[in-house]
Amino acid sequence: MSDSPRRSSTLEQRAIDHVPADERHGKPWHLFTLWFASNVQITGLVNGALAVTIGLDLPWAVFSILVGNLVGGLFMAYHSVQGPKLGIPQMIQSRAQFGFYGAILPVAIVVAMYFGFALEGAVVNGHAVADWIHVPYAAGVILSNLATLAVAAVGYKLIHAVSKYLSLVSGVVFLALFVQLARHLPAHYHGTSVNAGTVLLAISIFASWQITWAPYVSDYSRYLPESTPAKSTFWWTYLGAAVGGSWVMVIGAFAAVVGGDALGDNSIGFLAHRFPAVSGLLVAALVLGGIPGSAQSPYGAFLTALSGVSPTGRAKAAPRARTLFIVAFTAVTTVFALLAGAHTMDLFQNIILILLYLLIPWTAINLTDYYLVRHGDYAVQAFFRKDGPYGRCDTGAVVIFLLTIAAEIPFINCPFYEGPVAKALGDADISWIIGLIVGALAYYLHATHRRAGVLSPTSAKTPAEPAPSSGHSDLPSGSTTSHGSA
Repeated sequence: MSDSPRRSSTLEQRAIDHVPADERHGKPWHLFTLWFASNVQITGLVNGALAVTIGLDLPWAVFSILVGNLVGGLFMAYHSVQGPKLGIPQMIQSRAQFGFYGAILPVAIVVAMYFGFALEGAVVNGHAVADWIHVPYAAGVILSNLATLAVAAVGYKLIHAVSKYLSLVSGVVFLALFVQLARHLPAHYHGTSVNAGTVLLAISIFASWQITWAPYVSDYSRYLPESTPAKSTFWWTYLGAAVGGSWVMVIGAFAAVVGGDALGDNSIGFLAHRFPAVSGLLVAALVLGGIPGSAQSPYGAFLTALSGVSPTGRAKAAPRARTLFIVAFTAVTTVFALLAGAHTMDLFQNIILILLYLLIPWTAINLTDYYLVRHGDYAVQAFFRKDGPYGRCDTGAVVIFLLTIAAEIPFINCPFYEGPVAKALGDADISWIIGLIVGALAYYLHATHRRAGVLSPTSAKTPAEPAPSSGHSDLPSGSTTSHGSA
């Protein structure tokens, strides 16, 4: 069978509607290069430096980075499995848990998340471009955002293609940084706050980096053939994200030990000074390496926002609609990045911690529904029916989502608030663990009772659920513990 016009076109023609079999393409290993490129970039390095800036010494910083990434990466990789199976973007799947209109709540939060990460990326990349070609910071922000806009507007294929090549570039650059920074590590470095509470706080930060990818992942696996083994999707995603993220964040911790406050003030400028002979080439590589991850913010924001407002999932003239949205999104991001300017480390830490508290209940509910309640069996056409079997609003799921956020509050430790339990635990932040457990257990009980007929979604009409569109998913072996907690 010859390729369909939609499949052969580089410019993505679809929005959030289902991808049919004749348009499916790609290999599972493409997920590795995508998520490796998205993690092995300058913002990942900046994130890793936080372990040192909050007071840990280097061994405990490395420990926290590894635990946070390797645990957090499990959840985002399990979300990735949903893409080939269902053939739709990540957030529209929330209609099965929250109902057609109820899903607008998590959708709004995820759009805010995309904006937060786009803002942080614009600040970091703006400084990088300014250093690279010697222009004012404002010009650097505008130029970097234009590159991001171009890739995001073309869509899925170009994001994957750019990632393939830039993952190699980023790998070489960060290997050189790793060797160079390791050579300059001091013989002794004493942290200012090495205790269990700070270690747990650091683990939360790094787990949140991976978990906040969760609303992204099906967007970039949904074009893979439905026959793609779930194990392949899971492991290629996990290796690219968790292993790549761990590595670049360890380099960030090295850089923070070597450079101190200089790294936070201008991370790429600091790194360029470590390689004066090739500083221009280094900065160029760092700037280019951030493109795939940066492009995912406006692209994902478009898919997510459309999930909240489109009943059919089809955007009329999808490429034009995507371009108009991305231009508007990027323009707003540019304005805020120009106002933000400095204090990147504090800005980034606040963004990712707030988003962690809000996204944990969603990921717990979504994964519990997919793996433990429905076992991957969904009627895909029902996602686009407001009076379909998933209802208009599942009040129970919405209440569980909000109550899970409330359950996290006593365990929170962030720059603007510390809960009483976190204080009693020596400033430890385990709110994400509490959120996963409470959200998963509460939703499982609610969903199983609802499907048994004890509870039902709030809807004007709630017909019986149709037969599933496909069979049970092939779960990766050796990873069942995350099913129980998610």
